[in-house]
Amino acid sequence: MAKVLEKPTRRKRKMTEAEFMRLPDDGRKYELVDGEAKEVPASVKHDVIGANLIVRLGGIVRQVAYLASSQAGFRMNSGNIRAPDVSVIFKQSLPEGKLPDGFGDRAPDLAIEIVSPNEDMPDLMRKIGEYFESGAKQVWLLFPERKRVIVYDSPFEQTVLNENDTLTTPLIPEFRARVGDLFEVE
Repeated sequence: MAKVLEKPTRRKRKMTEAEFMRLPDDGRKYELVDGEAKEVPASVKHDVIGANLIVRLGGIVRQVAYLASSQAGFRMNSGNIRAPDVSVIFKQSLPEGKLPDGFGDRAPDLAIEIVSPNEDMPDLMRKIGEYFESGAKQVWLLFPERKRVIVYDSPFEQTVLNENDTLTTPLIPEFRARVGDLFEVE
């Protein structure tokens, strides 16, 4: 019996954080996941919803927290670099209350993801787990197509809010918003 020689499989070399930082700006959003630059779906409507949320939160948290948009990356305990669409970083959770020059060394206290219709739910669930493992206190998933928000207080504890429900959070007691209003962009 003749022995069949198998072609050795080449393991793809993992991209380093430095290489990730040097990627050209092509107008798309990327995260570093398992050593690869992974494109994250986004759109103009997606970004407008995020910007409107930042405006709503801005006046409320200015004294106690920083707000960041989807360009801010955070190192996860897993080694991945994630970039929530909106991040709330409480000053008290930062060393000496100062922002890092590069990526954040932990998840934001509140990570907010605006979910595109073509996003993969298993990937989102993995991301939620990474946020909590890396220090997040709460994660929100916003679903514009359904006008729904899912608030995670842990990877396993969630509250589903629909269009006419009011979104609140113990992290920012002054914040209140009707869910449907978060998605109005016209």
